[in-house]
Amino acid sequence: MSAIWHPFTQHGLNEPIPQVDRAEGAALYTQDGRRVIDGISSWWVTTHGHNHPRIIAAIRDQASRLDQVIFAGWTHAPAEAVAAGLRALMPAELTRVFFSDSGSTAVEVALKMALGFHAHTGTSRSGVVVMEHSYHGDTIGTMSVGERGVFNAAYAPLLFDVDTVPFPLGDGDNTLTALETLCRDRRPAALIVEPLVLGAGGMLFYPAQVLTRMAQICRAHGVLLIADEVMTGWGRTGTLLACEQAGVVPDILCLAKGLTGGSMPLAVTMATEPIYAAHLSTDRAKTFFHSSSFTANPIACAAAAANIAIWQDEPVRTRIAALAARQTAMVARLATLPGVTNPRTCGTIAAIDLAVPDNGYLSTLAPRLLAHFREADLLLRPLGNTVYVMPPYCLDEDDHAQVEAGIVAAIGAVDRGRQ
Repeated sequence: MSAIWHPFTQHGLNEPIPQVDRAEGAALYTQDGRRVIDGISSWWVTTHGHNHPRIIAAIRDQASRLDQVIFAGWTHAPAEAVAAGLRALMPAELTRVFFSDSGSTAVEVALKMALGFHAHTGTSRSGVVVMEHSYHGDTIGTMSVGERGVFNAAYAPLLFDVDTVPFPLGDGDNTLTALETLCRDRRPAALIVEPLVLGAGGMLFYPAQVLTRMAQICRAHGVLLIADEVMTGWGRTGTLLACEQAGVVPDILCLAKGLTGGSMPLAVTMATEPIYAAHLSTDRAKTFFHSSSFTANPIACAAAAANIAIWQDEPVRTRIAALAARQTAMVARLATLPGVTNPRTCGTIAAIDLAVPDNGYLSTLAPRLLAHFREADLLLRPLGNTVYVMPPYCLDEDDHAQVEAGIVAAIGAVDRGRQ
């Protein structure tokens, strides 16, 4: 029996846990000889495909040169390359790059930057506004700014209070009115949002114009905008950043997952110059006090630098557009099947809901779907009654057709179960 305690896994259900031996492109290969299509990019991280030759070569080369060095007061070439590459790719206003090692820590850093900015500029602002159904991670700060519920109910005594705006409905007036009121009456420090797509909340999409107006409201009231693009960044919504579609440049931007092409754990929090300047002083008490032992690990940075180079000189956006078109066509076909509701796509993200009585995250349907997909050699992980596909950009037409066939078969099994 394995001693491993797996994340988001209820071991009491005794569900099988396949062992993966290797991966290539959009496929995983298990110990027992199965080829499994990775339909969710191994939890939304793998962009160009598993074991991309350029990224693996960069990792191999860097591992023979410099494996690790303290980043407090020291630097190295891979980190400098990543920072320069990000400055070239990302909005010009985001001038500063702070390294960390996961999406959760990138968000924690962003929250601390926002509060530090207000503390050091004397505005006396400390509140944070969040969006209903959002998810920003599993550390204490990120759980505090995420949806309260099954994910964090046991840890409620540790969480700090936030103000919440409703998820946008229709043209989003419900959200915008609530945000305007909170910004005027509560004078919060920051608003944190997942731009365009709320991932773990159920692949919930909202219009770009709502994000545009939220940014305008924040600007008018001196509220910092934090864009959590940990999942939506690196092309998932069809553009490099989801914020591009709204014409928005956030004050603070969180990136992880696809930063290394999904090969290594690494994250960055990018900030505008005023955020950095608020911490710049001869007074050591204004230092930005955050780090981890493996901040800007050289091997992970080498992978990220290779990923940035791929974005700069390969037709990544063309691949994204082709995949997005196939996703849209697939969802249109799935929408005609019995029990399918709310068909939707955003860039390379496709999602449908299945009409069942219990449709929350703990829906009894989810484990049955998960087992069906596992037996069909598909890595798809439903969110309650929501089935979504978010594959690597290298997924070819044949594998995409197999993913669709697996979903059709699963929907058929659900429909037969209702009869």
